[in-house]
Amino acid sequence: MRRWVAVLPLLLAALVGGCVSSERPGGGPMRVARLFLESGGGEGVPAVLPRSGVALQLNPKPVLTEADLAGADVAEVELGRCLLLYLNAAAARDFYRLTVTHQGRRLALQLDGVVIGARRIDGPVADGKVFLFVELPDESLPGLAEELRATAEVVRRKTGERR
Repeated sequence: MRRWVAVLPLLLAALVGGCVSSERPGGGPMRVARLFLESGGGEGVPAVLPRSGVALQLNPKPVLTEADLAGADVAEVELGRCLLLYLNAAAARDFYRLTVTHQGRRLALQLDGVVIGARRIDGPVADGKVFLFVELPDESLPGLAEELRATAEVVRRKTGERR
């Protein structure tokens, strides 16, 4: 009986730990991508962009997570290369409503717990595409987009969501 008492916690830890994986098929960790809305009134959680030093006050609850992503890519726009996030249908509808009511505020992209980019909401986003300049070298953008696509695919498979 005493052996079972000593072994049971180890057995439970092994079973529970084996069910939860932060690895995506093919290797490499899943990327935790969150978009936070800038808070109104100067309250909120402080965040500072790593290169520019821009200070933000963010709402503590993310408005989008990696579960809302349908994909990611690198886009070439007038100002240079940026990260393009594609939202799934439900997230695109919610994001449209958010961008209608919060014009002028900023969105901040947090990747694995670090805020790496921000953009001002300059109008409603109706197509589910979010363009973000991130404070990372341009050479790292294709790899980051690939990791975000792989993470979105893992989440989609786990939740049974279709494209």
